[in-house]
Amino acid sequence: MSYFANNGTNYTQKLAEYAANLTYDKIPAEVIERAKLMTLHTLGVTLAAKKDELAGKGVEIGKTMNNGVGGTATVWTTGEKLSPANAVFVNGTISDILDWEDCSWTGHPSASAVPVSVAMAEDQHATGKEYLAALIACFEVCMRVSMAVQPGPEFDHSQGWAIANWNIFAASTAACKLLKLTPEQYNKAFGMSCMFAEMPSNMQQATMSNAYHYQWGQTSLNGVIAALCAEKGVYNMEDCFDIPYGYCEQLTTAVDRTWLDRDMDKFMMMEILIKHWPANMWVQTPVELVDLMVKKYGIKPDDIQEIVVNPPTQYRMHCPEDGFSSLMEAQFSMPFVIASYLLDPTPNPRWFTPDKFKDPKVLELAKKVKAGPDPEDTLLHSFNVYQSGSHPEKTVTITTKDGKVYQESMRYHKGHPKNMLTRDEFLELFRMNAGQYYSKETVEKLIDYVMNIENVEDMASFGDLLK
Repeated sequence: MSYFANNGTNYTQKLAEYAANLTYDKIPAEVIERAKLMTLHTLGVTLAAKKDELAGKGVEIGKTMNNGVGGTATVWTTGEKLSPANAVFVNGTISDILDWEDCSWTGHPSASAVPVSVAMAEDQHATGKEYLAALIACFEVCMRVSMAVQPGPEFDHSQGWAIANWNIFAASTAACKLLKLTPEQYNKAFGMSCMFAEMPSNMQQATMSNAYHYQWGQTSLNGVIAALCAEKGVYNMEDCFDIPYGYCEQLTTAVDRTWLDRDMDKFMMMEILIKHWPANMWVQTPVELVDLMVKKYGIKPDDIQEIVVNPPTQYRMHCPEDGFSSLMEAQFSMPFVIASYLLDPTPNPRWFTPDKFKDPKVLELAKKVKAGPDPEDTLLHSFNVYQSGSHPEKTVTITTKDGKVYQESMRYHKGHPKNMLTRDEFLELFRMNAGQYYSKETVEKLIDYVMNIENVEDMASFGDLLK
């Protein structure tokens, strides 16, 4: 019941029933395979961030909230146990530190979907098949909810995009699924998620603060709490997507509820982009092009006079004269990431150690990266192109000191749904990332576990691999 008029629709209950009723046997093999590879990729980029300062702080915060070590869910970077809610705060935060996990049409669902699904599966002693069904269900719910509330044509990202807001529905769906809640309880958990969701704000990007990465952990934690509230019981709190201003209108003037039950026979998670490089998604294509050109033409860093990216991308061409102030500011800068690649072509966490932010060699190269002459691609335009099934095309022109000019163009970089990483490329990325701090034996055991996860009888065994 509602004191304010319902639209007369039942989108919320439809999503609840869809998620509750999705089972492993109903999911195509290629979707199962992608879910395993996305699990592996998210785990890998989290392990690669193990030594980052923010990762250590996240672990300490998780243990403080937990009143010390103890619980049923694993902190991936330390092997310690916490409660599921506190573990997902830590793992969700660290999974985004290198900005290397994924990008859907609307953000980073893996940063909540994978940590919550793993933690709740450990806690509930779920099977690997139950884990996969929960992970896939939460991706599907999140993709649809997020697309229903995207901004209209008048929006600019400087106004504050709610990028982690809708991730809470990935988190609460996964938790509901592994708690084996009823559709009616899912419906209430969605309502609780509205109460616990992050508000839209431009603070993270206005200040370029590393605190940006905490939002994925906090959203994941809040989604678990929403599911637990529904499990223990709350009165009413149903139909949040059907009540005007219950959720959708709080985020946009361009609500499109038809996304909420669109293509329910398809798996939208297959449209999620996987990042090939540790950087913001709109930096991916230019770096991919520079990598292609360096290898194709044998260009060395000392040869380069100028690099031009055309069209440039809004808010992604910055290169402060005195260097970069934070990890986030560096990750969102085409000049910084391109320079980091040129000096150290294998992507790794060393690109983003604080000493690199003002490193003279990095800055010298970064300042050679210039915006091309065409009007910049705004972030809104870029996302709209991606959401339509395509991607903004970029052209990179490298001029060398001897006057030679090299030029290449690309629309679909490696990792885009239309140019997805192969299974072998996923595995090699994981080996590279996890291999930063873990033995070859441990890395191969993790690969074997995840790639055969459908055979796991008790997901509580996951943590044994990270001790």
